[in-house]
Amino acid sequence: MAVEGAVGAGGEPESSDSLRTFGAVVQALREHAGLSREEFGEQVRFSRHTVASVELGRRMPDPTFVERAEEVLGNTGALRKAAGHLARQPGLAAWFRQWARLEATAITLYTYECRLIPGLLQTEAYARQLFADRLPPLNDEQIEVQWEARAERQQLLRERPNTAFSFILEEHLFLRRTGGVEVTRALIDHVLRASALRNVEIQIMPLTRESHAGLAGPLQQLETPDNKWYAYNEGQRGGLFFSDPKEVSVLQSRYARMRSQALTLQDSLSLLERMRGAI
Repeated sequence: MAVEGAVGAGGEPESSDSLRTFGAVVQALREHAGLSREEFGEQVRFSRHTVASVELGRRMPDPTFVERAEEVLGNTGALRKAAGHLARQPGLAAWFRQWARLEATAITLYTYECRLIPGLLQTEAYARQLFADRLPPLNDEQIEVQWEARAERQQLLRERPNTAFSFILEEHLFLRRTGGVEVTRALIDHVLRASALRNVEIQIMPLTRESHAGLAGPLQQLETPDNKWYAYNEGQRGGLFFSDPKEVSVLQSRYARMRSQALTLQDSLSLLERMRGAI
């Protein structure tokens, strides 16, 4: 089954009134308790970025967050009751909310991108340039919200060392120099550092390639702890979530072919290093 739903650029979920209201309550209770986001995060054992994402209405709080927040903020029961209504409210695109939950516990994540550097590998400067280029334009607060959500997701690479991440990136994504020379140089450095992680593999699809299995567009795939596979891809104004094993199998075969068509891991790193030196 494939389910279509709306999605923000770069795969970030849109906010909703219910999420923003819940987040505002968390923030008000936290501030009343005299806690900074970092101090509160330490007590509920979630990162500052996660706390910010919840307070800004960009993240659906999971039950563990709600329970720990209740304990720290007075055990009034208000957060538990409010959280019970979030799932019944419109807001986060349903297909992306499902993908985000799967992504958080996945044991394997595959990403092919031909439009932009994937969110998990973006630097702040690169991401902010993408947000600044958005149409209709975003205001400063919206850009901050977008970055907080993306920064929180990026922690997956280091917080889940047993999850295997594979990325296939088109060479032209770096040659475009989005944000300028300095932003691109820092981006390449960032990608090279990510590639040094044992659980991360990055391959570059070269500009010249006579056969390419990914010309239909970007795609992502993941494997759950019970070894089920899901996939999604997205376009200008929407995305598709795939759970049908037959459909997912087709996309798996395409990704497998692309891994053989892209440069090897070592050749990919060498190309990135040469590109950085040539900027």
